[in-house]
Amino acid sequence: MTKAAELAKMGEVLTNSQIGGRRNIVINGSAIVAQRGTSSTGLGGSAGVFVCDRWRGGFTMNSGRYTMTQDSNAPAGFSKSVKIDVTTAESSLNAASTMALGMIMEGQDLQQLKKGTSSAESVTFSFYVKSTTTGTYFLEFFDYTNGRLLNKSYTINSANTWEYKTITYEGDTTGTLNNDNLISLLINFCLASGTNRSSGTLGTTWAAHVDANRFVGQTNLFASTSNDWAITGLQMELGSQATPFEHRSFGEELGLCQRYYTVLCEQIDGGGLAICNMAAYSSSILYGVYNFPTEMRAHPTLVQVTGTNNYRFYRNGTNDYFNQLEIDTDPQNTRNAELHVDQDLSHTAGHAGWIRSGNENTFVAFDAEL
Repeated sequence: MTKAAELAKMGEVLTNSQIGGRRNIVINGSAIVAQRGTSSTGLGGSAGVFVCDRWRGGFTMNSGRYTMTQDSNAPAGFSKSVKIDVTTAESSLNAASTMALGMIMEGQDLQQLKKGTSSAESVTFSFYVKSTTTGTYFLEFFDYTNGRLLNKSYTINSANTWEYKTITYEGDTTGTLNNDNLISLLINFCLASGTNRSSGTLGTTWAAHVDANRFVGQTNLFASTSNDWAITGLQMELGSQATPFEHRSFGEELGLCQRYYTVLCEQIDGGGLAICNMAAYSSSILYGVYNFPTEMRAHPTLVQVTGTNNYRFYRNGTNDYFNQLEIDTDPQNTRNAELHVDQDLSHTAGHAGWIRSGNENTFVAFDAEL
């Protein structure tokens, strides 16, 4: 075989093998995108909280509380991490207390796993983790569609040291994943678990969901307010071999995140920021359209800071203040949002203009999270 033919063959092998093409299935594994802000405090009393996009604080604690931040401490080759800092300890865990950080994924993005078939693929997770607290921790791979899960442990060996971990999960030949935009798989990094989810027998193979068997032997990060835990460089890929982390540009990562959450306006100082064009349908109703930067997973809900004179409508040489925006409720509309204002204002039907934030700390976003 000629040298040229050998090189061509090598390129074919690389393209068709595990290390060719897009490998990392998760979004924002390096925690570089944080549209909601870089820190949130007093967490633990409710689930479904975010700081870094796609990284979701799940489950609830009884009395334990934590701060979640996008942290600049990271291993070489990375600039950011997600950090959990315990602010209120729960040294004796309530039976129902559990805290985990993880991601939720759509079924249509996971068909390559071939789950529920005789050809089900193994999946390998790799990541960097750092904590004040050594011990046994769990990464849960949860098939939400079929109520099946597999938990595997990893060990933090040295306190306050970035450690690289890899864990492989065997393919599951039971339970296919729905090919749609709904919740399908959950990835949970457990940090504390009461007896409701840790008093049984840890399963070592894929099995039906039994709460008591999920996190048996989990270290309690919430034992002290001196404790913290951080992670970055999460990669999920097909096969049993971990490969180097697939770095994507900030723009690529942001675009992927905006499918689930898009910030329209974040006013943190004076001056005002433009939101969108609007026209007066009548003296008390304004209508406008905002086109999302990418198609969202589903028709979003509107997230906003409301308050007296938070927004202004500029038109015909003057402006009117109003308190909040409204959004249409068409479930099929995933490409844009019809925004409107229903408040008694002083403009005239037919006037056109644009709306801007009117106060500091005004925040407008669209939420289509799973």
